[in-house]
Amino acid sequence: MNKDENFLKRVYELVSEMKLPLIDERVQDDVKIKANNAITVVKFSFDEDKSIIRGFLGLTEYFHSVIIKTKNKFYIPNDHKLFILEVG
Repeated sequence: MNKDENFLKRVYELVSEMKLPLIDERVQDDVKIKANNAITVVKFSFDEDKSIIRGFLGLTEYFHSVIIKTKNKFYIPNDHKLFILEVG
């Protein structure tokens, strides 16, 4: 299993375990996220450490938000903040 597949598998496992709302290609047709409209952009890079994914997903509960998946990136939008999780 390559790094991207391992990343996606771990994120989906934790989303299911934590019972978080996820919007991905199964439920949406197309999403355009404009990071330049955000005041703050915080990027998380996955490097085989599961705690990075868990910390990122915890922001969904903290901000009462959703997770949006496009290609191999996950986003948590919140007001003028945007959190991004990607493979490092």
